[in-house]
Amino acid sequence: RAARSPKMMENKVFLSFTFYSTILILKMYVVAIITGQVRLRKKAFANPEDALRNGGLQFCREDPDVERCRRAHCNDMENIFPFLFLGAIYSLLDPSPAVARMHFLTFCVGRIIHTIAYLLRLRAPTRSVAYGVAQLPCFSMALQILLATTPYW
Repeated sequence: RAARSPKMMENKVFLSFTFYSTILILKMYVVAIITGQVRLRKKAFANPEDALRNGGLQFCREDPDVERCRRAHCNDMENIFPFLFLGAIYSLLDPSPAVARMHFLTFCVGRIIHTIAYLLRLRAPTRSVAYGVAQLPCFSMALQILLATTPYW
């Protein structure tokens, strides 16, 4: 006899949110790994102990390529973490699964393009457009959450 799935796992919107959120978190891990690889390749370490292990204190320094990777990662944290909150709450509002999926897909694709544009130095305004497109579903979800919760404030 198969075990019953938890109620949340029956929610198609939540499952879609979980899928896209996991993709985004994996993307963040990939950016962290890329940052580490660029640090090693450029011999630019943030901590003296890492520099000493990799050639000497002269390698405890900043590098523009490492900083670019770090900024991409910080930008992810500034945008993906709010999406995780908004998407989880939005999933509880019983939205249309197709509309919700479009929200999640749009954000996910926008963030992936943003990262690619950042790391590969694609011509402006590619990164800005990707950022803006990814913000649209977040604003939409935030507005819908506020509208659903205003009777309770």
